[in-house]
Amino acid sequence: AHIDLIMGPRGSAAELAFANALVNNKDGFTTLLAVVAPNLLCKPNTILFNKVTIKGAKQAVQMFGPAQHGVAKAVADSVAEGVIPVSEADDIFISVGVSFTG
Repeated sequence: AHIDLIMGPRGSAAELAFANALVNNKDGFTTLLAVVAPNLLCKPNTILFNKVTIKGAKQAVQMFGPAQHGVAKAVADSVAEGVIPVSEADDIFISVGVSFTG
């Protein structure tokens, strides 16, 4: 997997990119919120978007399964370990571009 990351505070270009990614889905390109478990969003707010067209069920399952959970877990771990301060977690927006093959 190859990952690109945009991260910034509320009111920044990162928040705008987050909002735009969330509402501008196209055929083969979709965005989804990072979840630690079903219906449990990670904080800071994190969105994933694919950087290549999803071609078939196998790639969709990769994106909506291990990639989604892995990114959410990494963000949650970053807060738990102090890389991202807990006091700032509600005011940071993260957009993660994910590319994979297979």
